[in-house]
Amino acid sequence: MSDGALDKPGLGVPADTGWETVVGLEVHAELSTETKLFSASPNRFGGEPNTHIDPVSLGLPGSLPVLNQKAVELAIRVGLALNCGIRPSVFARKNYFYPDMPKDFQISQYDEPISVDGWLELPSGKRIGIERAHLEEDTGKTVHIGGAGRIHEAGYSLVDYNRAGVPLIEIVGRPELRSAEEARQYVAELRAILVAVGASDGKMEEGSLRVDCNVSVRPAGSDRLGTRCEIKNVNSLRSLGRAIEHEARRQIGLLAGGRPVEQQTRHWNEDEGRTHALRSKEEDHDYRYFPEPDLLPLDPSAEWVEEIRRELPPLPRDRRLRLGEAAPSADAGHIALAVERSLDGLALAAIGGGGLPERVMIHIVQNLAGGAGMLDAEALAGLAQMEEAGELTATQAKKVLAVLAESGGSPQDAARALGFEAMDSTELESMLDGLIAENPEEWSRFCEGDAKLTGFFVGQAMKATRGRADGKAVTQLLISRRG
Repeated sequence: MSDGALDKPGLGVPADTGWETVVGLEVHAELSTETKLFSASPNRFGGEPNTHIDPVSLGLPGSLPVLNQKAVELAIRVGLALNCGIRPSVFARKNYFYPDMPKDFQISQYDEPISVDGWLELPSGKRIGIERAHLEEDTGKTVHIGGAGRIHEAGYSLVDYNRAGVPLIEIVGRPELRSAEEARQYVAELRAILVAVGASDGKMEEGSLRVDCNVSVRPAGSDRLGTRCEIKNVNSLRSLGRAIEHEARRQIGLLAGGRPVEQQTRHWNEDEGRTHALRSKEEDHDYRYFPEPDLLPLDPSAEWVEEIRRELPPLPRDRRLRLGEAAPSADAGHIALAVERSLDGLALAAIGGGGLPERVMIHIVQNLAGGAGMLDAEALAGLAQMEEAGELTATQAKKVLAVLAESGGSPQDAARALGFEAMDSTELESMLDGLIAENPEEWSRFCEGDAKLTGFFVGQAMKATRGRADGKAVTQLLISRRG
């Protein structure tokens, strides 16, 4: 079987037949500064090509870099949030020659990065080591014109330097991930941390968060790392998982067939569902690193680092733990979703205000996917209490919630405006008498034990009362009448 055949989706050997996948991720995040890392040009997504530029961005002769203090602060925030040690660091020149690299070198941090030796905890509780998190500048962007925008089909190419010099933090994880799902969880958690500390907007669709995957395989039980291949610039969680799964299958197929895996840089093609070889994998010596002569070593004071540490907001892991303690019966996935949507604060306040945790979490997870809008914690707690008291059905509560999210106010006022006054027992009994009289055959079968007809009568009751009836109360009345 040729290597090209092994590249095709679905071919190769399944990843659960005596092989283990080993994944290490390098995540590049654009930092949320007003200006670029070494110049005063705006750090802004989009814009007309080559309008967010200056002599430093273009690498013009005589231009000198000046370090952005805010970028350093954000890098320290990230390092602390990832449990790293903050160290004195040195900028270096990373030499390589691409059309979108105006200076033919990139200013980065090499052997002395600002953050080292940390860890990130997955929602499962597994800790993944962080080797380093270092500052560097972004490159420009090459746009291929013609064909499908691919270099081999293009008639010509253009270069946009708007992104050149944008501050990046590169977070290098240790190869301790063992599946595509763990890799997805890692990136999702890292993105949540970056957003929480205000370091990045984490928008993968805009390129402000990009992932390089280092994938290798080895026989299950082995402690030796296999030959890795790097998949460049994956820009969605879905693509990340698919790329890792495909690359693992490809490598297993090669090894099972007695062929070696070549260390390569590869590109993920989302449309084709496979990776393509780009070039042999570069090593550090290929970049000819040397200290950047125009920048001083970076040595943040211990006092400044501690000040930044004190100002860090609660991190996603801590927020999940806090919400889990307040709603102990809630599913872990629902807890994580509430935190991801930044609705955990609302949920905690509503539970603290007397809302039943189970009902509050149902609304948070199922009924507020579009955000809380004008809804406040007092109203959400009151709504949960009305449901628990039987004053509103689940269907009615959902409609009241939509009004509160759009316009605010109290749940009582919203319920009255929607005509959701609770039915008293006399009214409910009378309505049920009419339903039984109209459906004698169904009632007879229900009394004989046909449980499916419970749903029939509850549905008829909801229809007759235009949703005002409480389904639980109707069910209890039906059972009590059946005897």
